[in-house]
Amino acid sequence: MATGGELPDPRAAEESVRAIGLYSAYRAALDASPIGGRFMPYRWWSLQDKMSAVWLPFSQMLVEYATELANIINDLTHDVHRLRAWSRVVDPLEDDARLAATHEFIDMLGTVAMGRPYAIKSRFAFAAGSLCHQANFAKDPHGWRDEFPDARALYLHLVDPICSKWRRYGAFKRRVEPIAGAGFNAGSEDFRNAYNHRFSARFVIGMTGVVTRTVGEDGQVGYGVGGTEPLGLDYVADLLAVERDHCYRAFDAFQTLVAELVDAITAFDAGPAT
Repeated sequence: MATGGELPDPRAAEESVRAIGLYSAYRAALDASPIGGRFMPYRWWSLQDKMSAVWLPFSQMLVEYATELANIINDLTHDVHRLRAWSRVVDPLEDDARLAATHEFIDMLGTVAMGRPYAIKSRFAFAAGSLCHQANFAKDPHGWRDEFPDARALYLHLVDPICSKWRRYGAFKRRVEPIAGAGFNAGSEDFRNAYNHRFSARFVIGMTGVVTRTVGEDGQVGYGVGGTEPLGLDYVADLLAVERDHCYRAFDAFQTLVAELVDAITAFDAGPAT
């Protein structure tokens, strides 16, 4: 509503009508297509109803970490589905309508989606390291020390010493390692790093990196003129579908690792066999 004698901007109303039309077309495309992939389960672990108080940190960590891992992987599954639906909407449009859709809806979706594989990989490392650290008490209660890496970001190589006592950790690590690997970095034009530190490729429309500066082995500086083409949405969805499937396999291995930890904790609480 206009106030103080100001007249409403007719362009705002036009933009709203266009945005509503674009979103309606997107929802129709989304509803008409299968989601694809699968969804990670919740509350799949089985802890004893009565546990020693020493395991309270483990139990609370497990609830949070397993739930949040399922949430973010399921979000990635939805991201792939949503990007494919938007691709069907924008592909036949003229440039001005593509730009409007990208500005209003696609940029945020695509940017968040491209960062998820890195976040998932780091969260797997943090969750495994934290849970194995707590469960290590069951392996050696007298030698256990509450010492954990005080790192801003945990990576697999940092949690290896903590998790190496567990037989199923090796399979888990092999499943996590491919996530956000060299292939994804190259295929996405190193999107995450470029977005945060330089200028990343755009989605759907627009070029970046028109001028590139290079330094040869002889120290000679050269400038190239060309540019990075925008990332098509089906192409991005294909890249993320590969990462999504890596995440599924890693989550399966995470469940298996947790089962081993829970079995050890259960046996510890039961005490020596008589």
